[in-house]
Amino acid sequence: MIEHGYDKNIDVKYSEMDFDKGLKPYSMLNYFQDVASENAEAWGFGYSAITPKNLMWVLIKYRMEFEEYPVGIYNLTVRTAPRGYNKMFAFRDFEMYAGEKLLARAASMWSLVDFTNMSIVHPGESLDSPYMLKFEKKEDDLSYSKIPNIEKVDIEKEFEVRYNDLDVNHHANNGNYIVWALEPLEYDFKVSHKPKTIDMIFKKEAKFKDNILSQVQFVDEFTTVHTIKNTQTGEDLFLAQCKWN
Repeated sequence: MIEHGYDKNIDVKYSEMDFDKGLKPYSMLNYFQDVASENAEAWGFGYSAITPKNLMWVLIKYRMEFEEYPVGIYNLTVRTAPRGYNKMFAFRDFEMYAGEKLLARAASMWSLVDFTNMSIVHPGESLDSPYMLKFEKKEDDLSYSKIPNIEKVDIEKEFEVRYNDLDVNHHANNGNYIVWALEPLEYDFKVSHKPKTIDMIFKKEAKFKDNILSQVQFVDEFTTVHTIKNTQTGEDLFLAQCKWN
C-alpha cells in the first residue's frame, strides 16, 4: 500500500462514465496519467523539468487490480507515488479510493527517453530529485502477468489515429490504446461485464493518421487478450489481457 503519496480528489463527470455510470477505463487511465504528471512536476522530474534536457517519460507497462470496479461513484481519490528506478526503468504505483474504501491498485513501469535519438537514459543519472530513489521491492507489490500471443482472432476492428488522439509528445495518448483494444468487444459483453484485472504493455507509439488494427481473442468466458497493430508496418503497438467479472 502507498504510505507517503501524492493525493488528488476527483469529481467524476458524466462524460467520464458509461451508460450505467461505470467509470470508463479511458477516464481512469487519464486520471492516473494526470496525477502522475502533477506529482512529477511537484517533485522535480515532470514535463517542465525534463523537456529542456530533451527527455520524456514513456509508459511501458500497467497492471491494474480492482477490489470493486467504480460504478455510480462521483467522488474519487487517486493516490500515487514514485517507486524509484533500476538501470533501465522507473516505477510508479497508484491507488483509487471512494472515501476510505480502496477500489483499485495499479503498478506501472516507465522509461526515460532522450527524444533527440530515442535512446533510453538512466533515470538516476539524469534526474536530480530527492524523491527519485533506487527501486526496492515490497511484499505487497503487484505482479505483472505475462500476456499470451493471440492464436486465433475472434473479433477485430480498424481505426485511423486522429489529431484529437495526440498528446504533448505528438504520439497517441496512452488512454486511447485501451479504447481501441476494447472497442471490438460486443455491446452485450461490455454491458454485462466489468474488469477485474487489466495488464497492458505499450510497445510502439502510434502517430497521426496511422492505420491500426485492434484484434481480440477470448481465451475463456472471462479472459480476453488484445493486440493493436500498425497495419502499414505490421508491428505490434500494444498488448493487453483483461480478466472480467
